[in-house]
Amino acid sequence: MKRIPELIMLDLDGTLYVGKQPIPGAIECLRQLRKRGIQLRFLTNTTTKPQDELVAQLRVMGFSLEEDELISAPVGAKLELLSLQQKLQRPVRIWPVVADSIKQDFSEFFWDEYTPDYVVLGDIGDAWDITLINRLFNVMHSGAELIALHKNRFWQTEEGLKADIGFFVAGLEYVCNKEAQVMGKPNRGFFKRVLNSAGVDTMDALMVGDDIDSDVGGAQQMGIRGCLVRTGKYRAAYAEQSPVRPNYIVDSIAGLIELVQ
Repeated sequence: MKRIPELIMLDLDGTLYVGKQPIPGAIECLRQLRKRGIQLRFLTNTTTKPQDELVAQLRVMGFSLEEDELISAPVGAKLELLSLQQKLQRPVRIWPVVADSIKQDFSEFFWDEYTPDYVVLGDIGDAWDITLINRLFNVMHSGAELIALHKNRFWQTEEGLKADIGFFVAGLEYVCNKEAQVMGKPNRGFFKRVLNSAGVDTMDALMVGDDIDSDVGGAQQMGIRGCLVRTGKYRAAYAEQSPVRPNYIVDSIAGLIELVQ
């Protein structure tokens, strides 16, 4: 690596850990990076846990971080809604179709399931059914806009790969002929907030993740270098077919130390 990054942005699930188990060498890797004076930010599209719970989960696994070093998609959505509310100069009406555990993150907005300004869509697990899909279709067809906390295609679980909410986001975009505002990776605004939080330019940052589309591709569209790890959701065949070409590829997060030598 010719230019050592001042900031390294790290995906969580599949990159630092899988399930509740840290990737071998991950904790020591981050310790070494901090020792070299490199700033770290922890990025996640996870929408089933609030910020404080995610930080606590990482600490229990042995990772060391400050709360403001973790930036999640729900936090990005909340900031966006506050900005929209300021522009409209009135309370924003939202329908938060999200996990019960993060609904508290949107408590300061007015909730309206029938005539919302925005549908906020996140992970809701097995709560999806045709009745809900048709309700969402009708409020969006009547004027509501869609804010998607992310648009991931699939994710890695302890049981294997599973389809993610990108399936439902893309379907709603198609039937409503609207484009969702995506809050998490690979949204440009999301990466911009991360860069601003560290006071670093794109050329001095590096994104590391197991998702070639959202992590690597999302970073590269901002001019940020992207490093793909061969853990988590990584699949060789999928990566080879992707138009995204990572700047670097390592077997796991542990290989990052040698990369930034």
